Amino acid sequence: MEHPAAPAAPHNPAETRLTITSPEQMRELGRRLAKLLRAGDLVMLSGELGAGKTTLTRGLGEGLGVRGAVTSPTFVIARVHPSLGGGPPLVHVDAYRLGGGLDEMEDLDLDVSLPDSVIVVEWGEGKVEELTDDRLQVVIHRAVGDTTDEVRHVTVTGLGERWSTAGLETLAA
Repeated sequence: MEHPAAPAAPHNPAETRLTITSPEQMRELGRRLAKLLRAGDLVMLSGELGAGKTTLTRGLGEGLGVRGAVTSPTFVIARVHPSLGGGPPLVHVDAYRLGGGLDEMEDLDLDVSLPDSVIVVEWGEGKVEELTDDRLQVVIHRAVGDTTDEVRHVTVTGLGERWSTAGLETLAA
């Protein structure tokens, strides 16, 4: 007697969890992550103020070999860092002060920039997911309150087919 086929398992996102204990380790994580990125990639960063989102992006910029110091784009909303060596430019967006979804971000032309750039959006939840089904979500947890604790717990989740075999597990090496 033939057994019925088992239902197909839903596609589970690729996920890696790391513990980071210093700002330099956060930058190094960015440099390692940059090796996995290519033009067309969207990276969404979330975490408390001071969690290390911009520090991680600094490491991404170093790893991608882009021009200019990567600093928080809070007041200018977005900065473009061109490549120094023929790779994709880095578009660094801080959506903290933007209230709505993608409609409010239309002036940034992220949909136009995405195919040719690596776009990193801080505070992008609920605002940029419509750009692509393939995206990388990086959530940084840290102790809150009056603390000098440098420990960060980072969860990197790859969503979509692009990230199903991208090797996120190499980030923990």
